[in-house]
Amino acid sequence: MVTPQIESLGLIAGNRSLPLELARLARQAGVKRLVAVAFEGETDPALAALVDDIVWLRVGQLSKLIAAFTDRGVRQCVMAGQVAPKNLYDLRPDLRAMALLFRLKEKNAHTIFGAIADELKKEGVALIEATPWLGPLMPGPGLLFGPPLTAPQQADVEYGHRIAKEVARLEIGQTVVVKDGVVLAVEGFEGTDPCLARGGGLAGKDGGAVAVKVAKPGHDLRFDIPCLGPQTLETCAAGRIAVLAVEAGKTILLEQPVCRQLAARHRIAVTAVH
Repeated sequence: MVTPQIESLGLIAGNRSLPLELARLARQAGVKRLVAVAFEGETDPALAALVDDIVWLRVGQLSKLIAAFTDRGVRQCVMAGQVAPKNLYDLRPDLRAMALLFRLKEKNAHTIFGAIADELKKEGVALIEATPWLGPLMPGPGLLFGPPLTAPQQADVEYGHRIAKEVARLEIGQTVVVKDGVVLAVEGFEGTDPCLARGGGLAGKDGGAVAVKVAKPGHDLRFDIPCLGPQTLETCAAGRIAVLAVEAGKTILLEQPVCRQLAARHRIAVTAVH
């Protein structure tokens, strides 16, 4: 994938390590100036050392978010990292955010972030895909870590993939947990890790469930890219999940050496599928 030549890049930074990884990869690709918008209680403060300027906001301060870029002459920005679902209800929106939310008949990641992109565009700031910089973190198809899959596990991966794709199409979630052809858990508003814990707990005393996480069909690559990392593997281990399957080329896998160690230690097969 060709990396665009951009002098200044804005970064709307959510939680966990993805914003830090993106900042490092963008620097390596030649981005000279990084301006980050960070969220109190969400963004890792370590990001400040990796960017040229950082503006701290509360979730919901849309006018200040836009001004953080326009005041600094930033014309292109990316999103990286999640905002915890609970904070979408705990937020105190400013007037611009309130007007945006009022206009939306459906409120999900696609509609909310799409509307934010439209507001940025009105002020001359383009929200673009981060994928050109994130290629090294998005694995291709095949077994990534851990033991090879058994035939029943492979069958569950294929079944879970079909179910997860349909659930994602319906804007419910992107993850399912299955075992022996039975759906144990479907991700909803709670997010991936609670779904994994719930599904793993329903797999019986021997565990052995299969978790599948996919990208939404036709999803907007500017946001809502599935993202997993060591915490996901730790959650799988605690729930005795045997297989974690992700969508090849459309999933970000963070801290891969650590994930490899965790998969080996807990005998979790991590695989990427079409």
